[in-house]
Amino acid sequence: MREARIARKTNETNIDLTLAIDGEGQAELETGVPFLDHMLDLFTKHGQFNLNLDAKGDVEIDDHHTTEDIGICLGQALKEALGDKKGIKRYGNAFVPMDDALAQVVVDLSNRPHFEIRGDIPASRVGTFDTELVHEFLWKFALEARMNLHVIIHYGRNTHHIIEAVFKAMARALDEATTVDPRIKGVPSTKGML
Repeated sequence: MREARIARKTNETNIDLTLAIDGEGQAELETGVPFLDHMLDLFTKHGQFNLNLDAKGDVEIDDHHTTEDIGICLGQALKEALGDKKGIKRYGNAFVPMDDALAQVVVDLSNRPHFEIRGDIPASRVGTFDTELVHEFLWKFALEARMNLHVIIHYGRNTHHIIEAVFKAMARALDEATTVDPRIKGVPSTKGML
């Protein structure tokens, strides 16, 4: 199995995360940020990953440090678990509807980090979760995984539905990009490396 464990301890957070790319959609999550738990649970399920995550952070201040540092750790785990990337498809693209919302995520596991998001998240909060943290999480995830991550929110009214569609689409796009294709010899790049 392609798997990695990342431990990160700062004055603000203490995170222990294990990601298996070739999983069964199983998640064991405890972040102290319930909405993020929900998003990571469905990310795991729809990407067919396994994710074990125990995070303790200064959520008494707000969810920022915990959310950001989980994005960092998840990105590092994805990069490490992919290893030399031999035989992977590299690119992934997924559209996911969620009732009124439609999101698209396109990824390239290129070793060149870049993040773009287009579209609106209408409300500033979902429950107690500050929705600007979606950008923070995705940006840090893309940066640490060293991937191109493009998120397009085509439309939607309900903020929960929009964010859920984004996380599901990201899971499906990454599942496609990380899939090993027996036709690919070495890495899928004319440079000879990713």
